[in-house]
Amino acid sequence: MLDMVPTVQLNDGNHMPRLGFGVYKIPDEETVRAVHTAFEAGYRGIDTATLYRNERGVGEAVRTGGLPREDLFVTTKLWNTEHGHDSALRAFDRSMSELGLDYVDLYLIHWPVPAQDRYVETWKALEKIQADGRARSIGVSNFQIPHLRRLLDEADVVPAVNQIEAHPHLQQTALRRFHEQNGIVTEAWSPLARGGEVLESEVVRTVARKHGKTPAQVVLRWHIEMGHVVIPKSATPRRIAENIDVFDFELDQQDVAGFATLELDRRLGPNPDELDV
Repeated sequence: MLDMVPTVQLNDGNHMPRLGFGVYKIPDEETVRAVHTAFEAGYRGIDTATLYRNERGVGEAVRTGGLPREDLFVTTKLWNTEHGHDSALRAFDRSMSELGLDYVDLYLIHWPVPAQDRYVETWKALEKIQADGRARSIGVSNFQIPHLRRLLDEADVVPAVNQIEAHPHLQQTALRRFHEQNGIVTEAWSPLARGGEVLESEVVRTVARKHGKTPAQVVLRWHIEMGHVVIPKSATPRRIAENIDVFDFELDQQDVAGFATLELDRRLGPNPDELDV
């Protein structure tokens, strides 16, 4: 299965799995088991954050999972209360202590929190963390085009990744185009729109029947073909295995055209311009 999961080359030369395992809302005490199950299914990318309160479990799973550290891609994120240069450095130290790792593969600013107007100085702290070799790659999450433009204008390092809410009901066309123009990889959180309406749509169900796959699998495949990195989350072993089994088929033009009709410009999470905590 590992050989079936392609990687994308980031703008700093590092490689990231196109499909990883998200651990949002998995309790810390359940995280080790869930991550080990993901490893057995073929996942090599793990996405956590300070907010998730399970960095300790992720680190333990990485250390005890029986896989070489260099084969794994670990992401964590800086929370909104830690913006600012020195605060960001301290927050990273705490995350590394929780994880118990020598480095992370990707460190992200979780939200821009524009009301604080500190994300540029925060980003400069991430530049130092990367220069010190403690984060192999650095990026952002939930940044809009104006936030990214400021980083491009005022900082030295272009973010390798922007992790954003993206799914068939929120396709983020303009933002994804900006990413492509500036060498930033799009990573999709909530890629299945939390299930429900997207997975029950007739478009998705028709494509699933056509390919002999589940609705979730064809949505994840759509993300892959859109060029996204995708991080589905599940604590159920069957679904963990199902979500990675998306590399043995391709969508055709008719399928992709059908997905285009599902755009509603509808967010499930906060608006990044408005989140201020």
